[in-house]
Amino acid sequence: MIQLPEDLLPVDGRFGSGPAKVRPEALEYLSLRGDIMGTSHRQAPVRNLVASVQESLAELYSIPDGYEVVLGNGGSTVFWDVAVSSLIERRSAHGVFGEFSRKFYAAAARAPHLENPAISEAPAGSVALPEPTDADVYAWAQNETSTGAAAPVRRIGDGLVLVDATSAAGGMPADISATDVYYFAPQKNFSSDGGLWLAFLSPAAVERAESIKASGRWIPESLDLTVAIRNSRQHQTLNTPALATLLLLEDQLGWMLELGGLSVVADRCAESTTILYDWAEGSEFATPFVANPAERSPVVATIDLADEVDGKQLIAELRANGIVDVDPYRALGRNQLRVGCYASVDPEDVVALTECVDYLVARMIG
Repeated sequence: MIQLPEDLLPVDGRFGSGPAKVRPEALEYLSLRGDIMGTSHRQAPVRNLVASVQESLAELYSIPDGYEVVLGNGGSTVFWDVAVSSLIERRSAHGVFGEFSRKFYAAAARAPHLENPAISEAPAGSVALPEPTDADVYAWAQNETSTGAAAPVRRIGDGLVLVDATSAAGGMPADISATDVYYFAPQKNFSSDGGLWLAFLSPAAVERAESIKASGRWIPESLDLTVAIRNSRQHQTLNTPALATLLLLEDQLGWMLELGGLSVVADRCAESTTILYDWAEGSEFATPFVANPAERSPVVATIDLADEVDGKQLIAELRANGIVDVDPYRALGRNQLRVGCYASVDPEDVVALTECVDYLVARMIG
């Protein structure tokens, strides 16, 4: 093991792309709300907690009139199945440019009640949006967590627009009116645990879910979006939610709003990733993986390493020194670092990370 000097180390060495760093203050808040743990999610204390989360999310994103904040059990992976069951009427079109956008496409392709989805695909490290076609749903990710590439949020075609914001929400701005479903899970910028999906739904999305339900299509209750909508209007979920997840989310939302709202938080995330991109561009052994600066994620930075740098050894040395979870996405198979620069990560710690990497590489390659 190569011991890093104490004065080089970040204050907090958590840089995971999800689950992400949880602020110590949020954990303290969680400990103060122990009275709510182990209580019924049908009663006022938990329903008030859910209502608080819904109201804060609506405020953070200034969602348009008529849009609803809906939540349900399970994460974004479950929401793909919800969409396949309750939002795609006949055919979807997908922008695929990484593992997570591909997984939603694959879920739609496997559905026996749907036509084959359309696909617009780009290599990892770049961006693809779906092309206008005869689809009734257009879907892509605002931020592809696996590659560190970010896509615009805008209207395409005449169908519903579904944007996967799992690693973007809370760290990147978005015009919610340009979407019909802006959905995410809370374990990244919102520094919570998994186990929930959340979505901003337009009136058109609600109407689509109700229409599909009325058509007689069989939908499992847990994947029925109308059930989630009905429960969310009562500030609850179909099944028991993870209360710790909701409490951590509530605290993070309050912190974000106190900082000044989404624009301030987004600037904080972008400051951190800019530190990494600038460092990599000036390095002799590192390069930003996403070649086009306009497509580089402001929340997840992927940095390629030169062949002479053993990325696995570097990551192991960092972990041994308490700097963790900078591994590349497993399926990408690249010699690189992937650094989560979500809202809770302090930019000063990102600077320290770059200095630690320089120190280790200098001793690894002589």
